[in-house]
Amino acid sequence: MKQKGVLCILLFSLTIALFAQEDKKNNYTFLLTGASFASPPNGWFEIGCELIDATPINRAVGGEAIADTANRMAEGDLYSREELEGFDALVIMQVHEKDVFDESQLKQKYTDYQIPFDRSNYAAAFDYVIKRYLTECYNLKFDPSSVYYNTRMGKPAVVVLCTDWHDGRVTYNTSVRKLAEKWGFPVVEFDKLIGFSKNSLHPVTGEQVSRIFTGDKQEIDGDTFGWHPDGGKEQYIQRRMGAIFADTMRKIYPIKY
Repeated sequence: MKQKGVLCILLFSLTIALFAQEDKKNNYTFLLTGASFASPPNGWFEIGCELIDATPINRAVGGEAIADTANRMAEGDLYSREELEGFDALVIMQVHEKDVFDESQLKQKYTDYQIPFDRSNYAAAFDYVIKRYLTECYNLKFDPSSVYYNTRMGKPAVVVLCTDWHDGRVTYNTSVRKLAEKWGFPVVEFDKLIGFSKNSLHPVTGEQVSRIFTGDKQEIDGDTFGWHPDGGKEQYIQRRMGAIFADTMRKIYPIKY
């Protein structure tokens, strides 16, 4: 009798494990590109994915810009053909204090741009990345090896844009929202939900609140802000950003079947 009980427990445990493994196969996968604020030593992206049981692919590299992302796409280095098939959203956190919406020098197709990009036109590099990704997703409908072969829309192309981690970078934060509105993309609004604003100084330090979360600083329009938030999954700002990211992605994605 005792042996039957042990056997039932083992079978039950095995069933749970198999269901968990199957559920794991059904999770979403998100690919992140960005620079220092997005690179793995931070932790917010990985935290956010953990909160919604998604798989993170972090391709952010400190010191890069959106021009580097565009060049990596052109070289086939940002993601592989297999990864393109598999990940569910391209998340972009290239948040340099530049105008990423300026339409004065944009091309009709991504193939019209001259490669490689330099950093003279952030809006053009964003345009290249967006148009190339949307094109590659759509063209999977023509690939006999793709699960999207012969579908009407190809792979659904989801691009998620991010603001800077606080509201000090007005030029970028304003223009990235215009870019998102143009394309109908969701925005991870770190700057609105981080818990403080450039409009009110810290009552004790008399400085921008962002300063207390960083070990370095930057000057923007004559004011001094915190630059790189302390990295690591245990850090408050990283955990807060992870929660903001997860909440945004929950609004975009239903349960995956």
